[in-house]
Amino acid sequence: MLLPFDPPLEPMLAKPSNGLPDGDGWLFEPKWDGFRAIVFRDGDEVLIQSRDLKPLDRYFPELAGPLRAALPERCVVDGEVVIATDGELAFESLLLRIHPAASRVKMLAAETPASFVAWDLLAIGDEDLRAVPQVDRRERLEAAFANVEPPVHLTPATRDRALAADWFDRFEGAGLDGVIAKRLDGLYQPGKRAMLKIKHQRTADCVVAGFRWHKNGPETHVGSLLLGIFDDEGSLHHVGVTSSFTWDKRAALTEFLAPLRENATDGHPWQEWAEWSAMGAADASGQRLPGATSRWNRGKDLSWEALRPERVVEVAYDHLQGDRFRHGTTFVRWRDDKQPSDCRYDQLEASVPYEIAKIFGG
Repeated sequence: MLLPFDPPLEPMLAKPSNGLPDGDGWLFEPKWDGFRAIVFRDGDEVLIQSRDLKPLDRYFPELAGPLRAALPERCVVDGEVVIATDGELAFESLLLRIHPAASRVKMLAAETPASFVAWDLLAIGDEDLRAVPQVDRRERLEAAFANVEPPVHLTPATRDRALAADWFDRFEGAGLDGVIAKRLDGLYQPGKRAMLKIKHQRTADCVVAGFRWHKNGPETHVGSLLLGIFDDEGSLHHVGVTSSFTWDKRAALTEFLAPLRENATDGHPWQEWAEWSAMGAADASGQRLPGATSRWNRGKDLSWEALRPERVVEVAYDHLQGDRFRHGTTFVRWRDDKQPSDCRYDQLEASVPYEIAKIFGG
C-alpha cells in the first residue's frame, strides 16, 4: 500500500473516567460496542486491522465493497465494526464471525451483515494527520464522509456536555456502553490511553458458588470467585467471576473460604458441570455453568472448586452480554445482610430500547 505510513498501527486507547469531564475543549462521541478496526485503503486494496494488529477482513467479507465505495481513494480511518439486529447492537453476533470455516462466515455475513462506524481520519492522500489536532481531524473526517451510505457510517459527535450526558442515558438501550471524551487539541497517539471512556457502572448481588485457585497452584492463593444468579425457576446460573483482589487478600480468602469448602458438592446446583461442559450440554440444559470450553479458552485451565452457596457478594459491573456479565466484575463487599435466594435476575437494570437507526441517521 502506498500510504503515509504502513500497517499495522497501534490504535489510540482510552482510560476509564468516573464521569464526563467538565470545562471546554472536549469532543464527545458514543462508545460503540463492537470490534475496534483501523481501515487502510489504497485504491482497490483494503485492509481492516483489529485492535491487536491482526487482519479482520476474512471475518467480514461483506465490508470490502462498501468501504471501497465510501472511503477516500487513499486513506487510513479509525473506527468500529458493529452488527445491529432488531434495533440494537449485537456483540454476540460479532463473536460468531471469528470462525475458521469460510463457508460459515459467508453464511453469517449474509444473515447478519456488519457495518463500519468511522470516528477518526488518520491519513488521506499523502497527508499523515496523526499530528493534526482532533478538532481539525474531525472536520476533515466529516468532509470525507459527507455522502457515505450504509453500511458505512460517521459516528455522531458533539462539544455539548449536556447532550453527551443525554446520549449516555439514552443510547444504552441501543447497546452502546457509554461515551468517549477526546481533547479537541489532542493529537493521535498510537498505543497511548489519550482518551477518556465513561462507561455505565452498576452493582449486583451474587451468590458465591465456587472459586478457582491462582495459577501458582492449589492451596496457595485464590484466583477468582465464581458468581451465580437465580432465574425465576430457581436455577442458579453462572454469570461471571470477580478477581479484583490484592495479593494479601487472595491469601486471606484461602482461609476465609475454607468452611464453605466442606461437603460443598453435596446437593450443589452445579455438581454435574463436568459431564455437561465437555459437550456443551450447558446450553442444552438451559442453565449457565462454569468450566465450559470454547474456541476462546481452549487449553486454559478452567478447573474450579465448589463452595456451599451460602455467601453473597456485591460486585460492580459495566455491561451484560445476554444473561451474564460481559467482563470481569469488581469486588465491592460481602453482603451478610442478604440471603442467596435474594440474588435474582430481576435485580439487574434493564435499558429502555433506542433504535440504532436513530444513531446511524436512518
